[in-house]
Amino acid sequence: MANLRGLGIREGAPIESHIAGGARLLYFGRRMPTSRQPKPNANSAPLHQIRVLELSRILAGPWAAQTLADLGASVIKVERPGSGDDTRSWGPPFTKRAGDSGDEATGDAAYFLCANRGKRSVAIDFTQTEGQELVRALARQSDVVIENFKVGGLEKYGLDYASLRADNPGLVYCSITGFGQTGPYRERPGYDFLIQGMSGLMSVTGEPDSAPGGKPVKVGVALTDVLTGLYAVIAIQGALVHRANTGEGQQIDISLLDVQAAALANQALNYLVSGRAPGRLGNAHPNIVPYEAFQTSDGYIILAVGNDSQFARFCEVAGRRELADDERFATNPSRVENRSVLIPLLGDLLRARSSTNWLGALEQARVPCGPINDIEQLFADPQVKARGLQISIPDPGRTVSDHGVAQPGVASPIHFSETPIQYELPPPRLGQHTDEVLREQLDLDAAELKRLRASGVIGG
Repeated sequence: MANLRGLGIREGAPIESHIAGGARLLYFGRRMPTSRQPKPNANSAPLHQIRVLELSRILAGPWAAQTLADLGASVIKVERPGSGDDTRSWGPPFTKRAGDSGDEATGDAAYFLCANRGKRSVAIDFTQTEGQELVRALARQSDVVIENFKVGGLEKYGLDYASLRADNPGLVYCSITGFGQTGPYRERPGYDFLIQGMSGLMSVTGEPDSAPGGKPVKVGVALTDVLTGLYAVIAIQGALVHRANTGEGQQIDISLLDVQAAALANQALNYLVSGRAPGRLGNAHPNIVPYEAFQTSDGYIILAVGNDSQFARFCEVAGRRELADDERFATNPSRVENRSVLIPLLGDLLRARSSTNWLGALEQARVPCGPINDIEQLFADPQVKARGLQISIPDPGRTVSDHGVAQPGVASPIHFSETPIQYELPPPRLGQHTDEVLREQLDLDAAELKRLRASGVIGG
């Protein structure tokens, strides 16, 4: 490939070892540029030495890459010129580009923004040979690759694990698919909604058939994708530790179906222990009673009684202490067995008083309870405000309203005492960092970038 300087890495090149924070981190092949050398700093982000190349889109892969970015990793997101990640168009709502006027949506969908902060976007068409060589060159300098193409989908571009490992034997290559790299469904596409149905999750979500409107219901967010992204992060960090100990990278095979089956938790074991498939119970819990939503005189509250002493305290607040002494309700197993009798009794009690009255009295008695907030109420909650869950990242190129150019977001729930997470990079615009990354990492000059852009290999 003409004029691409500094991309060749001799196979079998020596391993560079760096010591940072007491951990032995390994880099394979090319030495990191001087400006990127890890600096010994007790307050450095945990993964500040790690480079991630993201070849994924939608949610599971991007969620994993965003989490790694939150932990300090340098993340380069490779996108298709012209269109980029599918979720950029999954709206409304959309942002506006800075300087635009009127109500027309010109920016990216909120869906894209939820999973792509902390990254740099490089627009490369790797269906072209030169584009493939660019991505391979970036992979040689990466510690981690995350991809969510169909099984074997990247092989024809020379971007599969075997091809990239030949140049970078320490590479951790995380493949996310609907059904995994093996098995009869391996070539099927998989989306969150499909997996929620196939995994059994929807069989235990929603009202029972006997109730009004009873039918299987999906969870209100793409929970399987989010969980898969988090499991991917756990697996990647485990593989990095293995590499630090052995010098060897590896491929990670993680599927949405596997993740959601594992995340059925107690419901999966309820079946495996009893031999009976659990059904839908609406807001009720299969193993704990009372643990569900109850109507009050002016709304609904959650009552989440987790043990017998909490139930006794609830009965005292409700003015029905005798219920806690009734052998049908005295213990959790007996309450589960007799839920059809107990729940209507409690329903009558709770409907007699307001939500505010119940919540105040039950909180004072240390009985777990809470309101059912909408998302506006969530972000107005004083606990949520105190924890700083709503964040704002400066973004001069994008605006959500006419009042400023800050990008809103939801903070990571991870709180480090010594290395607090910093939110410095807003979700990137498509191809925003193409020139910057290719100059910095592959030493391409302006003339070569212009040529590649003119031929459609790169965008942005």
